[in-house]
Amino acid sequence: MTSGTRFTDRLRAEHADTWDAAVTHRFVRELFAGTLPDARMAEYLVQDYRFADGFMALLGTAVATADNYPARRRFAQFLGEVAGDEDTYFVEAMAELGAQDGEGGAAVPDCPATAGFRRLFADAAASGSYVAVVSVLVVCEWLYLDWATRPENTALAPGGRPERHVHAEWVRLHDYPDFHDLVAFLRDEVDRVGESDPQTAREYFGRTVDLELAFFGESLPAS
Repeated sequence: MTSGTRFTDRLRAEHADTWDAAVTHRFVRELFAGTLPDARMAEYLVQDYRFADGFMALLGTAVATADNYPARRRFAQFLGEVAGDEDTYFVEAMAELGAQDGEGGAAVPDCPATAGFRRLFADAAASGSYVAVVSVLVVCEWLYLDWATRPENTALAPGGRPERHVHAEWVRLHDYPDFHDLVAFLRDEVDRVGESDPQTAREYFGRTVDLELAFFGESLPAS
């Protein structure tokens, strides 16, 4: 790494405009403010849940391609968390919002960003490259930690969290101590291995940031 500069910081800086547009998107602001329409939240959750299967497969690839036991164990723990508390949230929140297509049935088509995430996760997994895998995962989790903790977002909600449970719990799942630790771990891994194959790291990091912004935009256009 360049002295004093983390590789992950440089990656984010290369995509700063897109990253910042995502973490301060209208969808996020309305989520915190409690003004996000139920229909929009339901559509977002349905689409997000569509690629949960591919995301878990990607985590399995992380377990398989990591080069040391502590990293394998941490990814295995994360896989259990995604299949546990986060999956429970999706099922219960979609039921509360009256979503009809929570597990990827044919009634509602994939939005373009959902299809893009499916391809991205499949491409990273098929590559067999640990650099590719962790470069995707670090964006998926770090960008969500960022929007969940940005002062301009949290200031929109009394006490920093939305009042309604279906909104507040989605924020909490991306802002609690173990999640902060997860993001720190993912950044450390990308810092550790990314510069061994910077082209791959940049490709997959950039694709993921672009899709994160597109996904928010397809749930609620920016204003």
